[in-house]
Amino acid sequence: MSKIIDITLDESTIVRWSADIEHERRVAIYDLLQDNSFKPLRLKTPSQGPYKLHLLIKDGRLEVHVSDEDGQILDVFTIAITPFRRIIREYFAICESYYQAIRSATPSKIEAIDMGRRGLHNDGSETLQSLLEDKVEVDFDTARRLFTLICVLHLKG
Repeated sequence: MSKIIDITLDESTIVRWSADIEHERRVAIYDLLQDNSFKPLRLKTPSQGPYKLHLLIKDGRLEVHVSDEDGQILDVFTIAITPFRRIIREYFAICESYYQAIRSATPSKIEAIDMGRRGLHNDGSETLQSLLEDKVEVDFDTARRLFTLICVLHLKG
């Protein structure tokens, strides 16, 4: 039961989401809830899960609230956003190119852009896993989906 059963984002800091970003957010949350591995490593009150997460950006850091099924907060931790800034900036730039390409480019050009997009996404996921290693164990697919949600939270308009 070391898994996430619900996840919410603090939408108060987000000015707007495009339809493409909203789609990415919905897919990431859906996929995350279908299959994930999330094992907190430093809970004061032992719990085997499942867990609910609330993610927000506060003072330039990602804040993660981990709760049990009943909403009782088990842990709150933060990680620096700074290691993600370059990756997120490049990721959004290539995503914009990708969204434009799928409307009019050749399949080979779309594939090339998508390979770059996936590579940056993998870099962000690996960075996230390393920043979480003393707080929570996550598998790579869970880290990928959480990275997508960090990108969404990072949008300020």
